[in-house]
Order: sequence, then structure tokens, then C-alpha cells
Amino acid sequence: MSTRYWGWICLFCFSCFPAFAQQTSRSLQSDHRITLDVVVADKAGKAISGLQQQDFTLLDNKEPQKILTFHGVEGTATPDPPVEVILLVDEVNASFTNVGTERQEIEKFLRQNSGELARPVSIVLFSDTGATIGTTSSRDGKALVTDLNQSKNSPRIIGRAQGLYGAVDRFQLSLRTLGQLAEYEATRPGRKLVVWISPGWPLFSGPNVDLSSKDQQEFFRSVVALSDGLQKARITLYSVDPLGTADAVGVRTSYYKDFLKGVRAARQVQAGNLALQVLADQSGGRVLNSSNDVAGEIATCIADATAFYVLSFDGVEGDGPNEYHMLEVKIDKPGLTARTRSGYYAQPEHPSHTTSNQ
Repeated sequence: MSTRYWGWICLFCFSCFPAFAQQTSRSLQSDHRITLDVVVADKAGKAISGLQQQDFTLLDNKEPQKILTFHGVEGTATPDPPVEVILLVDEVNASFTNVGTERQEIEKFLRQNSGELARPVSIVLFSDTGATIGTTSSRDGKALVTDLNQSKNSPRIIGRAQGLYGAVDRFQLSLRTLGQLAEYEATRPGRKLVVWISPGWPLFSGPNVDLSSKDQQEFFRSVVALSDGLQKARITLYSVDPLGTADAVGVRTSYYKDFLKGVRAARQVQAGNLALQVLADQSGGRVLNSSNDVAGEIATCIADATAFYVLSFDGVEGDGPNEYHMLEVKIDKPGLTARTRSGYYAQPEHPSHTTSNQ
């Protein structure tokens, strides 16, 4: 694969949301306040409620930071603003048959408890022609099933038979859709759980992929833009693989873990740093695969809204542009672990610096 070809991919990725990236940088220069949604679980994975602020320690690049605001959300209580749940049906990165499985499992989830949902849910249909957001957010699962069934699978324009070029198109369209969704949700208050039901888009990473310095700069800008976008929108992203056990032994289900570490500079970036599974994990969400109970996995994701904690702090001013800061929340009680977003990109107070890291 030529460097010139990769450059075209990189430039397209960033062009999907350049205005959003510029807006994010400006807002960070004037307001360093960052909100974190934190799920605390025991060794069995059960979410724990009832903790107090003194039980939490927030580390920014391993340095303790002052928690400025703190409150817990638990049980059936509805926070203000309420948590928004979005189920995204991916018709681009799955075969026609697997899209049918996605829809069946979503319907199964929506019909549980006689269709009475614990919190409002909306549905986004992602097809070759873009994303369509459902007109309603409802606790009535049966009504949502009716809306879902009225929407037919879109004709596939981008096919796997197109080989590499088809894969590139799916990669581009997926990133553009996620960027646009984050931009839209940034205008709305509250926490959002986005459950992206998909095997994920192509990783385009491996030992035979060689990126030029210019390519890496553009990819790095895309990584920063999406990281900032998801953080500003308070989106926790979840990746649920509809392929189930059919994909359990594939390398792809675990290969994404090679790219989980935050990217500190352009020279470190690879296309795999933009994988769905990587972005989900870094946002504090979950990556669920190798199970045929997709409806159960959707329920597992949404259960994160049942008990969690909201805290805020002032992010550190960057010495230069796009300075990566690793975040960690520790709990002062044995056997408990916290899950939240893994980092953020700090910006300098004054915009006179250059706009990219080497």
C-alpha cells in the first residue's frame, strides 16, 4: 500500500470533522473543566453505589488532582439531565445477514419486561448513505420495535467485493458518522451511552503498513479530534459485536488491544488507534464480543447507567498543543475498580503555538 494512498485516507478522516476539532481546541483554551462519568465495580463486575467523594482519588499523569464537584447516580433515580441511550444499528460494517441478526437482537432487547425500558432509548440507523437518527426517544420498547421494523435495510452501495477500496470507504464513513454524532450530542446536556452494534470497521494496521510523517500528523489530528469530541459530548461508547461465537477465535476480536495506549505524539500513531473498540475502551465503555446473546450484551452496556458517579476537575494547561494526559481513578476500598475515560488532550492557554505534535 503506497504512502500516497494512505495520505488520502488520513486527509479524509480529519476533513470529516475539522470545524468540530477547531471548536474543541478553542473551548479548551478558555475552559479546562472536564466532567468524568465513573462506573465502580466489584470483582464480580457488579456496579457499586453509595460511595462518597473521599473514596475517590483522581490522577492526571499520575499526579493527584482536586475533585471540584461530585455526585452519585443510583437505582431508578433519573438524573438531571437524564442519561440518553442510543442504539446504533451498523449496516455498513456487517454483512446483510449479520445486520438481520443485529435487528433481531435489538428487538429482543426492546421487548424484555413487556417492552418497559428502564430509561429512554433512541435508535440510529447507520447505512451507506449516512446515519438516520430516530424521531423519538422512548421507554416504550414495543413502539421502538415498530419504528425499527418500518425501516428497511438500505441497499448496500459499499460492498466487501470492492476489496481494499470498499474497506477504505467503510473506514471513512464510520469515522465521519461518529464525529458527526459527537458534534450533535455536544449540543445536548447530560451523559450519553452510545451502543454501536458492529464488528467494527477495518483497522488498516499491521507490519506491512508504513505511514509517512505527514500521514501520521493527519491521523494524530483525527485521534485528538475524536477524543475531544467524545469527551465534550459526554459520550460513553460501547462496541457490541453481532458476529458472536462465529468471531470468537478470530484475531480481530483481540488485536485492537495493541492500540489501547493513549497516543502522545504523531510519530506513535497508527490507523488502529481509531478502531471502534479502541475508542470505546478509551471512553470508559465496554468491548463485548464472542457471545451470541447480543441482547444480553446490550443490557449489560445500558446497566452502566444504573449506578455511576459524576465528578469534575480542571484539566491541566498544556505546555504545547495536543498534549496527552493519562487519567486514572482509584477507589479507597479493597476489591473495587473504576472505569472511566482514560485520557484527554490538553491545550495551551494561548493559541500562538503550532497546531500539531511531532
